[in-house]
Amino acid sequence: MLAIGYIRIDEWMAMHPFRFGVSARGLDGPENWATLAQRVEALGYDTFSVADHLVDGLLPPFVALATAAAATERVRLGTLVLNNDLRHPTMTAREAAALDVLCGGRVELGLGAGHSRPEYEQIGLPFDDATTRVARLEESAAVVNRLLRGESVTFEGAHYQLSEHTLWPPPSQQKLPLLIGGNGRRLLRLAAREADIVGFTGMGRTLEDGQRHEPTGFGPAAVAERVALVRSEAGDRLADVEFHALVQSVVVTEDRETEAASMTERLAPLTAEEILGSPFLLVGTEDQISEELRAHRERFGFSYFTVFEKDYEALAPIAMALTGT
Repeated sequence: MLAIGYIRIDEWMAMHPFRFGVSARGLDGPENWATLAQRVEALGYDTFSVADHLVDGLLPPFVALATAAAATERVRLGTLVLNNDLRHPTMTAREAAALDVLCGGRVELGLGAGHSRPEYEQIGLPFDDATTRVARLEESAAVVNRLLRGESVTFEGAHYQLSEHTLWPPPSQQKLPLLIGGNGRRLLRLAAREADIVGFTGMGRTLEDGQRHEPTGFGPAAVAERVALVRSEAGDRLADVEFHALVQSVVVTEDRETEAASMTERLAPLTAEEILGSPFLLVGTEDQISEELRAHRERFGFSYFTVFEKDYEALAPIAMALTGT
């Protein structure tokens, strides 16, 4: 029997059933945004999330999620992910907790180190090297976790200082889940130590536009290396950590090999074989994609998958079949 850490794979999978989410962008108006959130909920998705970028077409996260909360009843509401450099951790924790109270305990808080140099430059914010940005996120995650646990926090770090600060209001959830997402080794080690959900992206170097990335971490070998790193760093807490994959594309087709071959041009240097084996690229018939998702859960431990708004209709029947909803 295969094992993850000290736990048999069948026991681990029972602890981490499939979950699926949708990462949405801003639409033409408030009615359309509310309708999208309701549609995602009606299709049985577990999470409705937003990203955090200073670009046209993308709504500010907590405002967008508060509006979605008012339009829905069940679906969880997530940030995927907040740019840590845009907010002090006390404000991040405060806004997340307030939203959790107002929506009845449905928030998942996702944090990242930030990666888009043009956005920093546009607002005059220094774009520090990755080591510094992750170090700042490390302090922030520690502060946020302690505040969300209800502690009075005194903290003396290189980037943040707090003196006997207590969060108000406290979140509705006894433990509001924290997701830390990215692909760098130091960031993933941090996620393994601090997060309830480790968000794997497979994204390599950020390109000049600040939004696109090299797909160097998408292939199965690269994913396996990052997963092994997280498993090693998580240690005894591994059984309680959920693994999340941010899916870049869902293509339902009867000819997955031809489709994968056509994708290699825009996803260089990936091969067609690597594309078909990637948890971040789902290609094939509905049955084939279902089998791939099961394989990714058993091999890598991914039980939680989020797709972008453009793909949520395509994945819906597959996701719902796997979750039984």
